[in-house]
Formats: sequence, C-alpha cells, structure tokens
Amino acid sequence: QVQLVESGGGSVQTGGSLRLSCAASGYTFSSLCMGWFRQASGKEREGVARINPGGATMIADSVKGRFALSKDNAKNTVYLEMNSLKPEDTAMYYCAADRWNCPGFTVHAYPYWGRGTQVTVSS
Repeated sequence: QVQLVESGGGSVQTGGSLRLSCAASGYTFSSLCMGWFRQASGKEREGVARINPGGATMIADSVKGRFALSKDNAKNTVYLEMNSLKPEDTAMYYCAADRWNCPGFTVHAYPYWGRGTQVTVSS
C-alpha cells in the first residue's frame, strides 16, 4: 500500500509562488509514477503534472511555463514548483501514485491518492 502526504499549500497573491511536496511511503519510490492533480470548487479534478520513474515529466498546457515537477528519490518526495500563480490556480491539489503504469492525466487510473493541500491565489 502506498501512502501519500502533501504539504506546502497556502494563500498567496497573484504572481506569487509556492512549492508543494508529496512524501510517499510503502513502496519503492523510484519505481512509482507520481502525478499532481487539482480540483477547484464545483469543477472536475484535472491533471497538472506527472513524472515517471525515469524522471520524464508531463505538464498540463494550462500551467506550462509556470509549474515545474521534480523528485528526490533519496527523500521519497516529489515537488511541484508553482510560479506566476493566478486566481484560476486556486484549488485543492492532490498527489497521486501508480505502482504498475504511468497513466498520464487519467484521474481514475491512479490507485493511490493523498488527502490534498489547498492553494488559494488572491487577486
């Protein structure tokens, strides 16, 4: 069983930055596919970024050029660096993992999820 714990959310003004962290346990971290998703109030959950075991990343078009994804295998942690934040980035951000595949941004394909961390961007 993979356990995921997100941290780093908060409230910032437009143009600000935050770094989210997701610490994983319960499985060999370097073998996991790790994704970040977000869900704004009243909207469906959407993919933001994903990193495969080899370190290759996918970034959603809506955040490309502003968000970056990285991981530290020694710390069993994946990071989402968010810059130039906009009010439309306001959402609960979730970390997800898959032991067997690397599904991209397909929400239902990820079997393991954290509880989320709230990001609020004010104008």
